[in-house]
Order: sequence, then C-alpha cells, then structure tokens
Amino acid sequence: MMKFIAFNVREDEEKYFAQWEKETGNEVLRLPEMLDMTSVEKTKGFDGVLALQTGTYPSEMFAEFKKFGVKVFSIRNVGVDNVDLDAAKENGIVVTNVPAYSPNAIAEFSVTQLMQLLRNTTIFRNKVAKQDFRWAPYVGRELRSLTVGVIGTGRIGRAAINIYRGFGAKVIAYDLYPNPELKEQGIYVDSYDELFSQADVITLHMPATPNDHHLVNSEILNKMKDGSYIINTARGALVDTKALISALKSGKLAGAALDTYENESDIFNHDLSGKKIDDPIFKELLALDNVLVTPHIAFYTETAVENMVLISLNSAKSVCEDGTASTIVK
Repeated sequence: MMKFIAFNVREDEEKYFAQWEKETGNEVLRLPEMLDMTSVEKTKGFDGVLALQTGTYPSEMFAEFKKFGVKVFSIRNVGVDNVDLDAAKENGIVVTNVPAYSPNAIAEFSVTQLMQLLRNTTIFRNKVAKQDFRWAPYVGRELRSLTVGVIGTGRIGRAAINIYRGFGAKVIAYDLYPNPELKEQGIYVDSYDELFSQADVITLHMPATPNDHHLVNSEILNKMKDGSYIINTARGALVDTKALISALKSGKLAGAALDTYENESDIFNHDLSGKKIDDPIFKELLALDNVLVTPHIAFYTETAVENMVLISLNSAKSVCEDGTASTIVK
C-alpha cells in the first residue's frame, strides 16, 4: 500500500480522494493547509506529496522531501511557474502536473466574461439596483463583429478559438510553437505587436515565464485599438496591473476580465469578509465598473475538479510503481 499526503484539499475535492482510496486500496492523508516550510515536516513517511496553490512552493522543501523519503511531488494543476524544478531535480524528486483537466472549462469562462463586458452587465446591474432603468449611453457590441486575438494555442487556446468562431468572430493568434493544423488555416500573426494592434479583444491562454513577465504593459497597451478588451484567465504575472488600470481609466481599453491577478496568493481563495485588504492596486481594480474580477475560478467545474484530483493521484502512483508517468514535468 502506498501512502500519499495532499495539501490545500478543499471540501469539493474530498469525494474524489475517497473514491480513489477505495478503488486502489492506497491511503491519502488530506490536509486543508498550504504546503510551506512550516508544514513540510508532515510529509515524513509518505511516498508522494500532492498540492495545489498559487503561492510559490519553497525551494528548500525538496531537500526535506529527499530526507523524508518522498519520491514524487504531484501538483493538481497545469502551471509549474511556482515550482523550483531545478531544486526538485537536484534532490531526485519527480514532479508531475495535470496537463489538461478541462480545457473547455477555462475557454468557456473566458468567453462568458467577454460577453458580459460587451453588454455592460456590471454597469446595468448597478443601475438596476438603484432603480435606474435607462439604457443610454451603454450600447453593447456584438462578438461576431470583432477580431479576437488569442495568445497561446494549446488545448485551452484551441478550445477558445472554436467557441469564438462559433459566434462568428474573426480569430487571429500568436504562439511561439504554432499548432500545425491552425498554421495551415493562416490564423497566426508573426508578432505580439501585430496581434495587439489588429485585435479588438486579447485573450491570454499561455503559461507564465520570466520572459513574459508583464507582457501586457503600457507600451503594448498603447498599440491596441481604442475601446478594446483584455481577458486573462492564464497567469496574473502576464499583466502589469498598474498599466492596465491606466488604460481602463483613460478609455484606451473598454474593459478587462481578470480571473487571475499578479498579487493574488494572499487574496484569492480566502474569506476576507469584513477585513481590510492591504493592496491599493487591487482595490482600485475592484472600484472600476468596466472590470470583472473573479478569484481564479475559470477552471472550477465538476469535471475539472475530478480530473485534477484523479490524474494527480494516478500520476503519483505511477511514479512510485514504475518510476515514470506520462505527466512528468521535464
């Protein structure tokens, strides 16, 4: 019997962990707390560690894993920008992820958020609450009349492209590693500059790397069409929030939907009811009626949650049994 320990376990994940234990006969200790240097001691005696958090995992924990006999670190999400892969390799710890838990969940959400921006639903919701039922001057826009620029054409980006095309929108894209099928269709432009200058909507579906930090900055925003939109369901670090706010206030951007924020780890997935948020930039975002802020929930569907739990568990099990898994992060 293998023994795993899982951190950051939510109530909605519990039934899938229990289901897997029953089906495989292995044991999973579930904890609601984060994985950091104060909790890493609890991994002693376990074959593998599972976690899911937006905050950075401490590099030092991999040396502790090695000392405690942990063989695999399995994260229940795609992105590994918060994992020190070099430290893991130095200590002989295999890292796995969940490459695709539900691309459609994120793609659908990104389109849903854009549709709300195009039809000014936040503004009208606030007006109706005040019993102001006038329409003007908040006329909407139709998606089929817009050009959507998709950055990142992996599984999520391709799912988004299919949905946008279903609405009749023109879609262009940029990716460092173009998809052969999409390339044949002539969908790609050659640079970020081309994409940002041609598109009415920019939707981000790419991982975050040091090279892409603040990809969306004041310089690139100035190249966008007046009255355009930014949708970010990818990583907060891709967007310079101060520059975004300036563009929104000036009218350069008509709206933005942010499911992720560059300083989100102390805010998202926490109950801060009645508490002071000591982040003036975030509070400024919330005050804008042409911004939709959601707490990193684009992935959050029943299908995705089940896949995230089961794939991460099966990956850890495979590494412990066979020394390999299809989800190992290289």
